[in-house]
Amino acid sequence: MNDREVNNLYAIPANYTDSGKLFGGMLEIRNTIEAVLLVLLVGYPQLVWLPIPGTMKIITLTVTLLPLAVLALMGIAGDSLFQYFGHMLRHFKNRRRLHYRRIGYRYGKSKRKDAKKPKQKKA
Repeated sequence: MNDREVNNLYAIPANYTDSGKLFGGMLEIRNTIEAVLLVLLVGYPQLVWLPIPGTMKIITLTVTLLPLAVLALMGIAGDSLFQYFGHMLRHFKNRRRLHYRRIGYRYGKSKRKDAKKPKQKKA
């Protein structure tokens, strides 16, 4: 009989969870597609329709498109940008409005205008 212990431990490679991502697991495919789509939708009109010189056009594109692309690539709170906006729209559509009840106020009973006033004593 063999008295050796069997070792069932296996090393998990570092890129195990990188499937479905780009650039070595840095970017998710959905975020990359959304970033490219947003940059094209915002950048093309700026590039074609802005009547400014070339250098100013490059600066304008850099100032507007670079933050938009980085935000779209990173996402917000673990979601892609469009997923986050979908969550926001769903929240605003389905949110409840909370109403607090006032202490001492009688709900459902209205004051009548024709209620009799107490008689005053004549002096």
